[in-house]
Amino acid sequence: MESNKQARAEARLNSGLRNYWYPVAASWQVTHAPIGITRLGQNIVVWRDNAGALHALEDRCPHRGARLSMGWNLGDRVACWYHGVEVGGDGQVKSVPAVESCPLEGRTCVRSYPVQEQAGAIFLWFGDSAPAEADALRLPEELVSDDHTNFLCVAHWDCNYRYAIDNVMDPMHGAYLHAVSHSMASGEKSAVMQIRETESGLIFEKTGQRGVNFDWVEFGETGTLWLRLSIPYRDKVGPGGPFGIVGMATPVDEDHCLVFFWRTRHVQGWERDVWRFLYRNRLEGLHWDVLEQDRVVLESMAPNARDHEMLYQHDAGITRVRRLLKRRADAEVANEPVAMLQPAGGVPSHA
Repeated sequence: MESNKQARAEARLNSGLRNYWYPVAASWQVTHAPIGITRLGQNIVVWRDNAGALHALEDRCPHRGARLSMGWNLGDRVACWYHGVEVGGDGQVKSVPAVESCPLEGRTCVRSYPVQEQAGAIFLWFGDSAPAEADALRLPEELVSDDHTNFLCVAHWDCNYRYAIDNVMDPMHGAYLHAVSHSMASGEKSAVMQIRETESGLIFEKTGQRGVNFDWVEFGETGTLWLRLSIPYRDKVGPGGPFGIVGMATPVDEDHCLVFFWRTRHVQGWERDVWRFLYRNRLEGLHWDVLEQDRVVLESMAPNARDHEMLYQHDAGITRVRRLLKRRADAEVANEPVAMLQPAGGVPSHA
């Protein structure tokens, strides 16, 4: 029984922990037409109504199971392409035009997802019940403060999302993998690392070097799971001091994920305009080059690479976060029926 529970917890970890807000798309990716996505192994349709408000439902018509994302946007509802069944953003069947007084009308037949839009991204709540006050989505200040500006980049990686989290929790890789990049060529190639607890998580940092390379990373748990770091920038790459990054990883399924990286800078007024112009015209391509180095390495790793690791002191941040997430998974499956662990069926949409 215990081994079965451990297997269930591992499966939950690989498919994505519940009871968190996850970014599922950039705001610009969802306009008028419904779009079908797969996140945490669940097929979902997302659309905007006439006022621009977002709605998200299980991507399944309750009539015969066709994808609602293939249908039409009717404002606060979508109509299935197959037979025209109209389903509201609350998951309730609003109309069955082919049948007068159909008993399906008024029934809540598909799952709806709480949705928020912040920092240029669309977040969905993946919980077994509605989010409580303690589950409120609280983003790092770089994404919500008017004193900062940011650019969001989103990429699809062919690896489990846990590899993406491990990668950011590993500051030491910057001095090697990114040694010939525009921003991480300086500093020592050896270090002693330490962990500091924070109110929302922890900081993993080099003890003898700060403000030189990728020298620290912070893990936070504030209704969502995020990672924060900074890269020193010289004056010639514009105003604003260190270049900040806030990252999140959202599972698509066990073998694919979406990574969200907000590139931030502490600038206001005309300096903000200078920085944003410089980023779009000179720096964005360089940053994508760095991100591609991460992607290539992570996608080359075997799905079971964690089973054969031989870790050392620089991996203490990774192991601490892994233990935390494992405790969350254990708690989720402890009193959960086995059937609830199965992801929604169907062919994934890797949008």
